[in-house]
Amino acid sequence: MKHISEIRTRIRDLHLTDEVELVTQLIKIANLSKKDRIEIVENAAFLVEKIRSDKNPGLMEVFLAEYGLSNSEGIALMCLAEALLRVPDAYTMDELIEDKLTDKKWSQHIGNSSSSLVNASTWALILTGKVLDETKESKIHSAMHRLIKRVGEPVIRQAVKAAMKEMGNQFVLGETIEKAVKRGQKYQKSDYTYSYDMLGEAAITDNDAIKFTKAYADTISYLAKHSKDSDVRNNPGISIKLSALFPRYELIHKSAVLETMGKRLSNLILMARNANMGLNIDAEEADRLDLSLDVIEQALSDPRLKGWDGFGVVVQAYGKRAIAVIDWLHALSEKLDRKIMIRLVKGAYWDTEIKRTQTDAFDNYPVFTKKCATDISYLACARRLLDFSDRIYPQFATHNAHSIHAVLRMSKPNQNFEFQRLHGMGGALYDHTIALSKIRCRIYAPVGIHDDLLAYLVRRLLENGANSSFVNKILDKNVPSEEVVFDPIIDWNIISKKNKWLTKPADLYQPERKNSLGFDITSVNELERINLARNDFAQKKWVVSSHLASGTATGVFQTIINPADINDTVGTVINASENDVICAIENAMPWIIPHDQRAEILNKVAD
Repeated sequence: MKHISEIRTRIRDLHLTDEVELVTQLIKIANLSKKDRIEIVENAAFLVEKIRSDKNPGLMEVFLAEYGLSNSEGIALMCLAEALLRVPDAYTMDELIEDKLTDKKWSQHIGNSSSSLVNASTWALILTGKVLDETKESKIHSAMHRLIKRVGEPVIRQAVKAAMKEMGNQFVLGETIEKAVKRGQKYQKSDYTYSYDMLGEAAITDNDAIKFTKAYADTISYLAKHSKDSDVRNNPGISIKLSALFPRYELIHKSAVLETMGKRLSNLILMARNANMGLNIDAEEADRLDLSLDVIEQALSDPRLKGWDGFGVVVQAYGKRAIAVIDWLHALSEKLDRKIMIRLVKGAYWDTEIKRTQTDAFDNYPVFTKKCATDISYLACARRLLDFSDRIYPQFATHNAHSIHAVLRMSKPNQNFEFQRLHGMGGALYDHTIALSKIRCRIYAPVGIHDDLLAYLVRRLLENGANSSFVNKILDKNVPSEEVVFDPIIDWNIISKKNKWLTKPADLYQPERKNSLGFDITSVNELERINLARNDFAQKKWVVSSHLASGTATGVFQTIINPADINDTVGTVINASENDVICAIENAMPWIIPHDQRAEILNKVAD
């Protein structure tokens, strides 16, 4: 095992590394023979057939089978749900609803679903679409049209929001931890355990952070009453978002994060330790990973945690650094003589990571751009976790039958690990898996009020609504079961030969121009590069004045102070006066240069 500092360097180097080169390494790490891979697909396909014959496959699966991202209606719903989070006013919301709900073929979905809730939603969308559509409509809708048209779009707006909330309620265990625990008791009788997640996005103010910290503490206190087993794996757990504990959870505020947030996190961890329950540090966006590892190292180093095996970390397989993060966590647990849990997930912020990287024009993407690459990363990470079971208790969070059977294939007899699924999803998948194989399964259960659940619901819809998603295809009998659980390594080999990749951020506007250059100030490597380039100018005092067509500037002399350090004088500037500007205009000359040469000069300036 490499030294922990060497692994940390490796993590930083992998941040924007080449996808093809890394996946080639991950396939070797997964170490699955051709026979292994064939049998994994066969077993997973058998499981898909069992789920398709189930009378209660699950609401999310049923909804996505009817409204995935493979048709315009599904796309309209996803866009509407996502946008409702950000629409600032009623007028814009009405315009958005009209745009997304009219001129869609909603009637094609009537009665297609096995769920009465989904069918009822289809009727509501048909009526809403007809109300907002000014074109000629059939007599069956005319009376309802006139009635609701008189009521107006605000009623429709509220109805759409209410429908989204009702949908969200299917995936939230309870508004309070008390209600959630009570509602979850029937599943616990079926050998499921729970990990609770308090809904709510990152803290914006310190008051938010204090409120979230108290909510976590109250939840741990309540769950302590239900943590009665000496084995932490059999007790309930809780997931904590670090961004909820501090409003400026950014690398530039590292010292404040480790000081203020570190104390808040430490108190929560000690409460969980005293209750002998699990506490997982949830995964967040890629730009926070390096700082999160600092926080995790500080928290786990507390000598009071010795002998407690409930500290956990979530690792996202879609991140290029995932395998190295697992290596680092194992090395840290060895260094500190700890046993920890690692929850392996596919990843929840793909769209955000891609868009942010394109906007900032970084050299490459921090996440895999092909789904099969993420699946391969998941297999490699699973192999690593099982190999590290001396220190790590693996928790495999997945709703993919192929991933489940791959883990079962790689594991040794009687090896300790568990699977995890989301509340409201994967019920049939894991009921059948438990019946076929003796496995542990924990349900990840969101807890929170209506105002907080919409963001959570949208993430679930976007994660699982894509055409390539297992959850999207599992109930579609037009798709052969072997295709639903297709071997990702074969898929990768096919894609690699086609050589078609997501355009690099710098090349988005080619051949017209390069994208504007961004600086990743969340990357330690990038900050070191920037600071190295700045070192030669650290003590330089700049003397600046306007360049005039005639003479020198005659305006006010000004000393420039570094706003971040008032003791640092950057230099001086002589501003242009009004007379300087008049003189410059009077002496200006036309730029008599052919347009192609002019463009070349401007592009050089831009570069």
